[in-house]
Amino acid sequence: MEQLIAGGPVVTDGAWGTQFQALGLTPGELADTWNVSRPGLVEDVARSYVDAGSRVILTNTFRSNRITLEAHGLAAQTAELNLAGVRISQTAADGGAFVFASMGPSGKLLMSGEVTEEQLAGAFEEQAQALAAGRPDAIVIETMSDLAEAVIAVRAAAATGLPVVACMVFDTGRNKDRTMMGSTPEQIAKELAEAGADVIGSNCGQGIEGYVPVCRRLKAATDRPIWIKANAGLPELDAGKTVYTTTAAEFASHVPALIEAGASFIGGCCGTTPEFIRAVCQAVRG
Repeated sequence: MEQLIAGGPVVTDGAWGTQFQALGLTPGELADTWNVSRPGLVEDVARSYVDAGSRVILTNTFRSNRITLEAHGLAAQTAELNLAGVRISQTAADGGAFVFASMGPSGKLLMSGEVTEEQLAGAFEEQAQALAAGRPDAIVIETMSDLAEAVIAVRAAAATGLPVVACMVFDTGRNKDRTMMGSTPEQIAKELAEAGADVIGSNCGQGIEGYVPVCRRLKAATDRPIWIKANAGLPELDAGKTVYTTTAAEFASHVPALIEAGASFIGGCCGTTPEFIRAVCQAVRG
């Protein structure tokens, strides 16, 4: 990781889910299944970010853990979906970008007893090992709201021997500086580092301007590099359709402040597109 960021901030990719929706993903359809049913479209999305300037792209495996897949009757495809996701991104990258494999939350709550720590550990260990079989450059634990769940996922990912990025969502509290479960940047920085994370950060939840102070606090709380992937603002409903109104230029205008706050990896989450990544690349170069 240190060698990757030695030359300055690294631009990652943008949203995948909202890109798939634009390509016809239907409500309730699991995007990860496209790794086997529509791999060409998944590769197109991945390559669009490489072409836009991303030096790191993720994989279409965000929901490919056994717990989530079971709800869709797809648990038997856990290994297949994860391995296919890594290989698709590697083909799209073609040596021009690093591939960091994505692991998202289970969708179940520990605190309410919907899932146990043992079940989470088993599911994340299975997914991490399946991803590692494809030899990605790292694993990204992302969009986590429960620090306890994130710690379990980080430990599972770290056991593969691959570098691990761990990200929480900050979208709660008066200043949107807490996770849904109330954790602060300082708390998550400490516990994720102790769990084995090599990079610590945040994604989703709010627009890029809100992540500047969060980034600054993360940077002050850890010696790990900081990863930030913000949304294109908050979603709004327009004639029943979810839209993001922040423009690529507006998004990129906050990049200098994010760099000043200590971000080493900068990209986009929901609502961002290759146009956003091109704008971020220009801002980073500037």
